[in-house]
Amino acid sequence: MARPPGPLLPAALLLLAAAAAAPGRPCGPAVLSRDTVLGHPGANVTLTCRDEGPVNVTVSWQVEERGAAAVGGRSRRLAEGNTLLLRRLRYEDSGRYSCYVGGRPLRSLRLLVEEPPETPRVSCYRRSHDKDVLCEWPLQAKPSPGTRAMLWVKRRFVAENATEQRCRYFSKARKFVCRVKVPPGADDTKPLVVSTCVNNGAGGSAGEDRIITLSSVLKPDPPLNVTVEALEKSPQRLRVNWSYPSSWDPRFYWLHFQVRYRPEPAQTFTEVDQVTTTWLDIRDAWRGTRHVVQVRAQEEFGHGAWSEWSREAVGTPWTDPRDLTSEMGPFSSQFPMEDGTYGVTLPPELFGEDAADGAGGAIVEASAHSVASPYAFLLAGGSLLLGIALFVGIVVRYRQTWRTGGRRGAKAEGEGQHVLVPLGPPSPPLSETPLLSPPGPPVPGALHVTNLDYFFSGQ
Repeated sequence: MARPPGPLLPAALLLLAAAAAAPGRPCGPAVLSRDTVLGHPGANVTLTCRDEGPVNVTVSWQVEERGAAAVGGRSRRLAEGNTLLLRRLRYEDSGRYSCYVGGRPLRSLRLLVEEPPETPRVSCYRRSHDKDVLCEWPLQAKPSPGTRAMLWVKRRFVAENATEQRCRYFSKARKFVCRVKVPPGADDTKPLVVSTCVNNGAGGSAGEDRIITLSSVLKPDPPLNVTVEALEKSPQRLRVNWSYPSSWDPRFYWLHFQVRYRPEPAQTFTEVDQVTTTWLDIRDAWRGTRHVVQVRAQEEFGHGAWSEWSREAVGTPWTDPRDLTSEMGPFSSQFPMEDGTYGVTLPPELFGEDAADGAGGAIVEASAHSVASPYAFLLAGGSLLLGIALFVGIVVRYRQTWRTGGRRGAKAEGEGQHVLVPLGPPSPPLSETPLLSPPGPPVPGALHVTNLDYFFSGQ
Protein backbone atom coordinates (compact mmCIF):
# COMPACT_ATOMS: atom_id res chain seq x y z
CA MET A 1 0.00 0.00 0.00
CA ALA A 2 1.37 3.44 -0.91
CA ARG A 3 2.12 5.81 1.93
CA PRO A 4 0.34 9.21 2.11
CA PRO A 5 2.32 12.18 0.90
CA GLY A 6 2.57 13.62 4.41
CA PRO A 7 4.75 16.79 4.45
CA LEU A 8 5.18 16.82 0.67
CA LEU A 9 1.76 18.42 0.11
CA PRO A 10 2.40 21.62 2.15
CA ALA A 11 5.77 22.01 0.44
CA ALA A 12 4.14 21.75 -2.97
CA LEU A 13 1.56 24.35 -1.99
CA LEU A 14 4.29 26.74 -0.85
CA LEU A 15 6.13 26.32 -4.14
CA LEU A 16 2.94 26.95 -6.06
CA ALA A 17 2.20 30.12 -4.07
CA ALA A 18 5.74 31.35 -4.58
CA ALA A 19 5.49 30.77 -8.29
CA ALA A 20 2.19 32.62 -8.41
CA ALA A 21 3.58 35.60 -6.51
CA ALA A 22 6.89 35.78 -8.39
CA PRO A 23 7.36 38.56 -10.95
CA GLY A 24 7.06 37.91 -14.65
CA ARG A 25 10.77 37.45 -15.28
CA PRO A 26 14.11 38.48 -13.76
CA CYS A 27 15.31 42.03 -14.47
CA GLY A 28 18.98 42.46 -15.31
CA PRO A 29 21.25 44.38 -17.65
CA ALA A 30 21.05 43.88 -21.36
CA VAL A 31 23.45 41.32 -22.78
CA LEU A 32 26.41 43.01 -24.47
CA SER A 33 28.53 41.57 -27.27
CA ARG A 34 32.25 40.91 -26.78
CA ASP A 35 33.29 43.85 -28.94
CA THR A 36 31.22 46.36 -26.92
CA VAL A 37 32.92 48.84 -24.58
CA LEU A 38 30.71 50.39 -21.90
CA GLY A 39 31.31 53.96 -20.80
CA HIS A 40 29.46 56.25 -18.42
CA PRO A 41 28.56 59.88 -19.17
CA GLY A 42 31.25 62.29 -17.98
CA ALA A 43 33.94 59.59 -17.65
CA ASN A 44 37.04 58.92 -19.75
CA VAL A 45 37.60 55.75 -21.77
CA THR A 46 40.57 54.35 -23.73
CA LEU A 47 40.12 52.23 -26.85
CA THR A 48 43.00 49.91 -27.80
CA CYS A 49 43.62 48.68 -31.35
CA ARG A 50 46.12 45.85 -30.62
CA ASP A 51 47.37 44.43 -27.35
CA GLU A 52 50.84 44.69 -28.80
CA GLY A 53 51.14 47.77 -30.92
CA PRO A 54 52.52 47.40 -34.49
CA VAL A 55 56.12 48.56 -34.95
CA ASN A 56 56.99 51.38 -37.33
CA VAL A 57 53.43 51.66 -38.64
CA THR A 58 50.82 54.38 -38.32
CA VAL A 59 47.48 53.43 -36.79
CA SER A 60 44.51 55.67 -37.58
CA TRP A 61 41.02 55.72 -36.04
CA GLN A 62 37.65 56.42 -37.56
CA VAL A 63 34.16 56.52 -36.10
CA GLU A 64 30.93 55.92 -37.95
CA GLU A 65 28.52 58.80 -37.54
CA ARG A 66 24.92 58.15 -36.51
CA GLY A 67 23.05 56.59 -39.40
CA ALA A 68 26.21 56.15 -41.39
CA ALA A 69 25.55 52.47 -42.04
CA ALA A 70 22.23 53.32 -43.63
CA VAL A 71 23.46 56.14 -45.89
CA GLY A 72 26.62 54.61 -47.31
CA GLY A 73 29.22 54.43 -44.55
CA ARG A 74 30.21 58.06 -43.88
CA SER A 75 32.83 58.18 -41.17
CA ARG A 76 34.90 60.76 -39.35
CA ARG A 77 38.69 60.50 -38.97
CA LEU A 78 40.12 60.76 -35.44
CA ALA A 79 43.57 60.84 -33.88
CA GLU A 80 46.37 58.40 -34.71
CA GLY A 81 47.99 55.84 -32.41
CA ASN A 82 47.47 52.38 -31.08
CA THR A 83 45.21 53.77 -28.34
CA LEU A 84 42.44 56.33 -28.56
CA LEU A 85 41.58 58.38 -25.46
CA LEU A 86 38.07 59.82 -25.27
CA ARG A 87 37.47 62.36 -22.49
CA ARG A 88 34.23 63.33 -20.75
CA LEU A 89 31.97 61.00 -22.62
CA ARG A 90 28.52 62.03 -23.83
CA TYR A 91 25.62 60.00 -25.13
CA GLU A 92 26.46 61.31 -28.60
CA ASP A 93 29.87 59.58 -28.43
CA SER A 94 28.24 56.16 -28.70
CA GLY A 95 29.06 54.45 -31.98
CA ARG A 96 31.43 52.07 -33.75
CA TYR A 97 35.15 52.94 -33.65
CA SER A 98 37.59 51.24 -36.09
CA CYS A 99 41.39 51.31 -36.32
CA TYR A 100 43.32 51.02 -39.62
CA VAL A 101 46.87 50.47 -40.75
CA GLY A 102 47.55 51.59 -44.28
CA GLY A 103 43.85 51.52 -45.07
CA ARG A 104 43.46 47.95 -43.78
CA PRO A 105 41.04 47.52 -40.86
CA LEU A 106 42.55 45.89 -37.80
CA ARG A 107 39.82 46.10 -35.18
CA SER A 108 36.31 47.46 -34.69
CA LEU A 109 34.81 48.31 -31.28
CA ARG A 110 31.30 49.44 -30.34
CA LEU A 111 31.26 52.14 -27.69
CA LEU A 112 28.09 52.33 -25.60
CA VAL A 113 27.69 55.38 -23.38
CA GLU A 114 24.99 54.64 -20.83
CA GLU A 115 24.27 54.80 -17.13
CA PRO A 116 22.16 52.45 -14.99
CA PRO A 117 18.43 53.25 -15.14
CA GLU A 118 16.40 54.66 -12.29
CA THR A 119 14.28 52.32 -10.20
CA PRO A 120 10.67 52.61 -11.39
CA ARG A 121 7.97 53.65 -8.91
CA VAL A 122 4.89 52.77 -10.85
CA SER A 123 1.35 54.05 -10.37
CA CYS A 124 -1.67 52.86 -12.35
CA TYR A 125 -4.98 54.50 -13.18
CA ARG A 126 -8.02 53.97 -15.37
CA ARG A 127 -9.84 56.93 -16.91
CA SER A 128 -13.26 55.22 -16.93
CA HIS A 129 -14.89 51.79 -16.61
CA ASP A 130 -14.55 51.09 -20.34
CA LYS A 131 -10.92 52.20 -20.77
CA ASP A 132 -7.61 50.34 -20.52
CA VAL A 133 -5.35 50.67 -17.50
CA LEU A 134 -2.40 53.04 -17.82
CA CYS A 135 0.68 52.54 -15.63
CA GLU A 136 3.40 55.17 -15.51
CA TRP A 137 6.35 56.43 -13.50
CA PRO A 138 8.34 59.69 -13.75
CA LEU A 139 12.10 60.02 -14.18
CA GLN A 140 14.51 62.51 -12.67
CA ALA A 141 16.72 62.60 -15.77
CA LYS A 142 16.46 61.58 -19.39
CA PRO A 143 17.24 57.87 -19.79
CA SER A 144 20.01 56.53 -21.97
CA PRO A 145 19.05 55.99 -25.63
CA GLY A 146 19.19 52.19 -25.28
CA THR A 147 16.98 51.98 -22.19
CA ARG A 148 13.98 49.64 -22.36
CA ALA A 149 11.02 49.40 -19.98
CA MET A 150 8.71 46.40 -19.65
CA LEU A 151 5.59 45.68 -17.59
CA TRP A 152 3.97 42.35 -16.67
CA VAL A 153 0.43 41.82 -15.38
CA LYS A 154 -1.19 38.65 -14.08
CA ARG A 155 -3.91 37.59 -11.69
CA ARG A 156 -2.88 37.14 -8.09
CA PHE A 157 -2.68 33.62 -6.59
CA VAL A 158 -3.11 32.09 -10.03
CA ALA A 159 -0.33 30.06 -11.64
CA GLU A 160 -0.40 31.51 -15.13
CA ASN A 161 1.92 33.32 -17.47
CA ALA A 162 2.04 37.07 -17.09
CA THR A 163 0.97 39.40 -19.89
CA GLU A 164 3.94 41.43 -21.13
CA GLN A 165 3.58 45.05 -22.21
CA ARG A 166 6.23 47.32 -23.72
CA CYS A 167 6.37 50.81 -22.19
CA ARG A 168 6.96 54.04 -24.06
CA TYR A 169 9.00 57.03 -22.95
CA PHE A 170 7.52 60.54 -23.35
CA SER A 171 10.29 63.13 -23.37
CA LYS A 172 8.10 66.18 -22.67
CA ALA A 173 6.50 64.60 -19.62
CA ARG A 174 9.71 62.74 -18.66
CA LYS A 175 7.94 59.51 -17.83
CA PHE A 176 7.38 55.96 -19.05
CA VAL A 177 3.77 54.96 -19.83
CA CYS A 178 2.51 51.37 -20.26
CA ARG A 179 -0.94 50.35 -21.49
CA VAL A 180 -2.61 47.26 -20.00
CA LYS A 181 -5.40 45.82 -22.12
CA VAL A 182 -8.58 45.04 -20.18
CA PRO A 183 -10.72 42.30 -21.76
CA PRO A 184 -14.47 42.94 -21.95
CA GLY A 185 -16.39 41.68 -18.94
CA ALA A 186 -13.34 41.55 -16.67
CA ASP A 187 -14.07 41.42 -12.94
CA ASP A 188 -13.28 44.82 -11.38
CA THR A 189 -12.72 43.29 -7.94
CA LYS A 190 -10.13 40.62 -8.77
CA PRO A 191 -6.61 41.57 -7.61
CA LEU A 192 -3.86 41.88 -10.21
CA VAL A 193 -0.08 41.86 -9.76
CA VAL A 194 1.84 44.51 -11.73
CA SER A 195 5.63 44.11 -12.17
CA THR A 196 8.03 46.47 -13.96
CA CYS A 197 11.60 46.28 -15.21
CA VAL A 198 13.89 48.89 -16.78
CA ASN A 199 17.27 47.92 -18.21
CA ASN A 200 20.03 48.89 -20.61
CA GLY A 201 23.63 47.92 -21.23
CA ALA A 202 24.77 49.52 -17.96
CA GLY A 203 22.33 47.62 -15.71
CA GLY A 204 18.75 46.76 -14.85
CA SER A 205 16.32 47.80 -12.15
CA ALA A 206 13.01 46.21 -11.12
CA GLY A 207 10.23 48.14 -9.45
CA GLU A 208 8.24 46.97 -6.46
CA ASP A 209 5.24 44.83 -7.37
CA ARG A 210 1.87 46.55 -7.12
CA ILE A 211 -1.41 44.85 -6.18
CA ILE A 212 -4.35 46.56 -7.87
CA THR A 213 -7.97 46.03 -8.83
CA LEU A 214 -9.68 47.56 -11.83
CA SER A 215 -12.08 49.52 -9.59
CA SER A 216 -9.39 50.85 -7.23
CA VAL A 217 -7.39 52.48 -10.03
CA LEU A 218 -10.31 54.51 -11.43
CA LYS A 219 -9.24 58.13 -11.85
CA PRO A 220 -11.35 60.30 -14.16
CA ASP A 221 -9.98 63.15 -16.20
CA PRO A 222 -10.66 66.68 -14.88
CA PRO A 223 -14.02 68.28 -15.76
CA LEU A 224 -14.12 70.45 -18.89
CA ASN A 225 -15.57 73.85 -19.87
CA VAL A 226 -15.64 75.33 -16.37
CA THR A 227 -17.27 78.78 -16.47
CA VAL A 228 -18.25 81.31 -13.79
CA GLU A 229 -21.18 83.68 -14.42
CA ALA A 230 -22.68 86.53 -12.41
CA LEU A 231 -26.38 86.42 -11.53
CA GLU A 232 -28.30 89.65 -12.18
CA LYS A 233 -29.31 91.62 -9.07
CA SER A 234 -27.41 89.17 -6.85
CA PRO A 235 -24.19 90.87 -5.66
CA GLN A 236 -23.11 87.84 -3.56
CA ARG A 237 -23.89 84.96 -5.94
CA LEU A 238 -22.01 83.22 -8.75
CA ARG A 239 -23.15 80.40 -11.05
CA VAL A 240 -20.49 77.77 -11.87
CA ASN A 241 -21.05 75.41 -14.83
CA TRP A 242 -18.93 72.55 -16.18
CA SER A 243 -19.21 69.38 -18.26
CA TYR A 244 -18.14 65.74 -18.03
CA PRO A 245 -14.69 64.86 -19.38
CA SER A 246 -14.80 63.41 -22.88
CA SER A 247 -13.29 60.11 -21.68
CA TRP A 248 -16.24 59.41 -19.33
CA ASP A 249 -19.63 58.33 -20.71
CA PRO A 250 -22.41 59.57 -18.35
CA ARG A 251 -25.01 57.35 -19.99
CA PHE A 252 -23.76 54.33 -18.02
CA TYR A 253 -21.72 55.67 -15.09
CA TRP A 254 -22.00 58.96 -13.25
CA LEU A 255 -19.57 61.16 -11.39
CA HIS A 256 -19.85 63.34 -8.33
CA PHE A 257 -17.88 66.55 -8.05
CA GLN A 258 -16.06 68.79 -5.63
CA VAL A 259 -15.89 72.55 -6.15
CA ARG A 260 -13.45 74.93 -4.53
CA TYR A 261 -13.36 78.73 -4.80
CA ARG A 262 -11.67 81.73 -3.26
CA PRO A 263 -11.65 85.50 -3.71
CA GLU A 264 -8.38 86.60 -5.25
CA PRO A 265 -7.06 88.44 -2.17
CA ALA A 266 -7.44 85.23 -0.10
CA GLN A 267 -5.10 82.23 -0.25
CA THR A 268 -7.36 79.50 1.20
CA PHE A 269 -10.18 77.81 -0.70
CA THR A 270 -13.74 77.11 0.36
CA GLU A 271 -14.75 73.60 -0.73
CA VAL A 272 -18.20 72.20 -1.54
CA ASP A 273 -18.49 68.38 -1.58
CA GLN A 274 -20.95 65.83 -2.95
CA VAL A 275 -22.14 67.87 -5.92
CA THR A 276 -24.06 65.55 -8.27
CA THR A 277 -25.03 68.14 -10.90
CA THR A 278 -22.85 69.95 -13.41
CA TRP A 279 -23.56 73.36 -11.90
CA LEU A 280 -23.37 75.08 -8.53
CA ASP A 281 -24.59 78.39 -7.10
CA ILE A 282 -22.10 80.14 -4.81
CA ARG A 283 -24.13 82.22 -2.34
CA ASP A 284 -21.41 83.77 -0.18
CA ALA A 285 -19.22 85.47 -2.79
CA TRP A 286 -17.53 88.75 -1.92
CA ARG A 287 -19.16 91.81 -3.44
CA GLY A 288 -17.32 93.26 -6.41
CA THR A 289 -14.39 90.81 -6.01
CA ARG A 290 -12.99 88.49 -8.63
CA HIS A 291 -13.15 84.79 -7.64
CA VAL A 292 -11.09 81.77 -8.74
CA VAL A 293 -13.00 78.46 -9.13
CA GLN A 294 -11.84 74.86 -9.81
CA VAL A 295 -13.71 71.53 -10.08
CA ARG A 296 -12.65 67.88 -9.80
CA ALA A 297 -14.52 64.57 -10.18
CA GLN A 298 -14.73 61.05 -8.74
CA GLU A 299 -16.70 57.90 -9.55
CA GLU A 300 -20.23 58.21 -8.14
CA PHE A 301 -19.80 55.46 -5.51
CA GLY A 302 -16.39 56.69 -4.36
CA HIS A 303 -14.34 54.01 -6.14
CA GLY A 304 -10.84 55.01 -7.09
CA ALA A 305 -9.23 58.42 -6.74
CA TRP A 306 -10.24 62.01 -7.40
CA SER A 307 -9.28 63.52 -10.71
CA GLU A 308 -6.85 66.38 -10.93
CA TRP A 309 -8.30 69.86 -10.44
CA SER A 310 -9.62 71.53 -13.56
CA ARG A 311 -8.14 74.66 -15.01
CA GLU A 312 -8.87 77.81 -13.07
CA ALA A 313 -11.95 79.79 -14.07
CA VAL A 314 -12.62 83.32 -12.82
CA GLY A 315 -15.71 85.47 -12.36
CA THR A 316 -16.97 88.55 -10.48
CA PRO A 317 -20.45 88.92 -8.89
CA TRP A 318 -23.01 91.30 -10.36
CA THR A 319 -22.52 94.98 -9.51
CA ASP A 320 -25.26 97.62 -9.57
CA PRO A 321 -24.44 99.97 -12.49
CA ARG A 322 -25.65 102.90 -10.36
CA ASP A 323 -23.02 102.18 -7.77
CA LEU A 324 -20.42 104.96 -7.84
CA THR A 325 -17.73 102.58 -6.70
CA SER A 326 -17.53 101.12 -10.20
CA GLU A 327 -14.60 102.14 -12.35
CA MET A 328 -15.01 105.19 -14.61
CA GLY A 329 -12.86 103.96 -17.48
CA PRO A 330 -9.27 103.08 -18.31
CA PHE A 331 -8.19 106.73 -18.80
CA SER A 332 -10.10 108.39 -15.95
CA SER A 333 -9.25 109.10 -12.34
CA GLN A 334 -11.08 110.67 -9.40
CA PHE A 335 -9.81 112.84 -6.58
CA PRO A 336 -11.59 114.98 -3.98
CA MET A 337 -11.96 118.74 -4.47
CA GLU A 338 -12.01 121.39 -1.76
CA ASP A 339 -15.80 121.81 -1.92
CA GLY A 340 -16.49 118.13 -1.34
CA THR A 341 -17.06 117.28 -5.02
CA TYR A 342 -14.85 115.05 -7.19
CA GLY A 343 -12.63 116.13 -10.05
CA VAL A 344 -12.48 113.88 -13.11
CA THR A 345 -9.38 113.89 -15.34
CA LEU A 346 -10.42 113.28 -18.94
CA PRO A 347 -8.12 112.09 -21.74
CA PRO A 348 -6.36 114.84 -23.74
CA GLU A 349 -7.78 113.75 -27.08
CA LEU A 350 -11.23 115.00 -26.03
CA PHE A 351 -10.04 118.61 -26.04
CA GLY A 352 -8.48 118.84 -29.49
CA GLU A 353 -6.20 121.86 -29.84
CA ASP A 354 -6.29 122.73 -26.17
CA ALA A 355 -4.54 119.50 -25.32
CA ALA A 356 -1.81 120.23 -27.86
CA ASP A 357 -1.04 123.53 -26.09
CA GLY A 358 0.26 121.61 -23.11
CA ALA A 359 -2.83 121.55 -20.99
CA GLY A 360 -2.45 117.82 -20.59
CA GLY A 361 -6.12 117.33 -19.77
CA ALA A 362 -8.85 119.36 -18.18
CA ILE A 363 -10.46 119.15 -14.81
CA VAL A 364 -14.23 118.92 -14.84
CA GLU A 365 -15.94 119.18 -11.49
CA ALA A 366 -18.64 116.66 -10.88
CA SER A 367 -20.62 116.49 -7.71
CA ALA A 368 -21.02 113.07 -6.15
CA HIS A 369 -24.74 112.36 -6.22
CA SER A 370 -25.60 109.26 -4.31
CA VAL A 371 -28.67 107.42 -5.50
CA ALA A 372 -30.74 106.56 -2.45
CA SER A 373 -33.61 104.17 -2.23
CA PRO A 374 -37.20 105.65 -2.31
CA TYR A 375 -37.89 103.90 0.97
CA ALA A 376 -35.25 106.05 2.61
CA PHE A 377 -37.02 109.20 1.36
CA LEU A 378 -40.38 107.99 2.71
CA LEU A 379 -38.88 107.20 6.09
CA ALA A 380 -37.11 110.55 6.33
CA GLY A 381 -40.25 112.46 5.26
CA GLY A 382 -42.46 110.64 7.75
CA SER A 383 -40.02 111.29 10.57
CA LEU A 384 -39.87 114.99 9.68
CA LEU A 385 -43.68 115.35 9.62
CA LEU A 386 -43.99 113.58 12.96
CA GLY A 387 -41.37 115.87 14.50
CA ILE A 388 -43.13 118.98 13.20
CA ALA A 389 -46.49 117.79 14.57
CA LEU A 390 -45.00 117.14 17.99
CA PHE A 391 -43.33 120.52 18.02
CA VAL A 392 -46.55 122.36 17.08
CA GLY A 393 -48.48 120.50 19.78
CA ILE A 394 -45.93 121.38 22.44
CA VAL A 395 -45.94 125.07 21.41
CA VAL A 396 -49.76 125.30 21.49
CA ARG A 397 -49.94 123.62 24.87
CA TYR A 398 -47.39 125.86 26.53
CA ARG A 399 -48.85 128.94 24.92
CA GLN A 400 -52.19 128.28 26.61
CA THR A 401 -50.40 127.70 29.89
CA TRP A 402 -48.47 130.92 29.56
CA ARG A 403 -51.68 132.91 28.86
CA THR A 404 -53.46 131.53 31.96
CA GLY A 405 -50.46 132.20 34.16
CA GLY A 406 -50.19 135.76 32.83
CA ARG A 407 -53.77 136.60 33.77
CA ARG A 408 -53.47 135.13 37.23
CA GLY A 409 -50.11 136.60 38.00
CA ALA A 410 -50.59 140.11 36.55
CA LYS A 411 -49.90 142.93 39.05
CA ALA A 412 -51.90 146.08 39.57
CA GLU A 413 -50.81 149.19 37.78
CA GLY A 414 -48.23 151.23 39.71
CA GLU A 415 -46.87 148.26 41.60
CA GLY A 416 -43.76 147.46 39.60
CA GLN A 417 -41.78 144.84 41.40
CA HIS A 418 -40.39 141.43 40.40
CA VAL A 419 -42.91 138.65 40.67
CA LEU A 420 -41.94 135.57 42.63
CA VAL A 421 -43.31 132.38 41.13
CA PRO A 422 -44.25 129.82 43.79
CA LEU A 423 -42.10 126.73 43.71
CA GLY A 424 -44.59 124.58 45.57
CA PRO A 425 -47.80 122.96 44.29
CA PRO A 426 -50.63 125.31 43.25
CA SER A 427 -53.05 126.47 45.96
CA PRO A 428 -56.63 125.30 45.93
CA PRO A 429 -59.26 127.62 44.37
CA LEU A 430 -60.64 130.59 46.35
CA SER A 431 -64.01 128.94 46.81
CA GLU A 432 -62.37 126.27 48.93
CA THR A 433 -60.15 128.64 50.98
CA PRO A 434 -61.71 130.59 53.92
CA LEU A 435 -61.41 134.35 53.69
CA LEU A 436 -61.13 134.79 57.45
CA SER A 437 -58.92 133.10 59.91
CA PRO A 438 -60.56 130.83 62.41
CA PRO A 439 -61.67 132.44 65.70
CA GLY A 440 -58.93 132.97 68.16
CA PRO A 441 -56.84 135.65 69.69
CA PRO A 442 -55.14 137.83 67.11
CA VAL A 443 -51.44 137.50 66.85
CA PRO A 444 -49.65 140.81 67.14
CA GLY A 445 -47.71 141.77 64.08
CA ALA A 446 -49.35 139.08 61.90
CA LEU A 447 -49.99 139.84 58.26
CA HIS A 448 -53.44 139.03 56.94
CA VAL A 449 -53.53 138.39 53.23
CA THR A 450 -56.78 137.97 51.36
CA ASN A 451 -55.22 136.30 48.32
CA LEU A 452 -52.97 133.47 49.43
CA ASP A 453 -51.83 132.47 45.94
CA TYR A 454 -49.42 135.36 45.36
CA PHE A 455 -47.36 137.62 47.52
CA PHE A 456 -44.98 140.36 46.78
CA SER A 457 -41.45 140.48 47.94
CA GLY A 458 -40.52 143.32 50.26
CA GLN A 459 -44.02 143.75 51.64
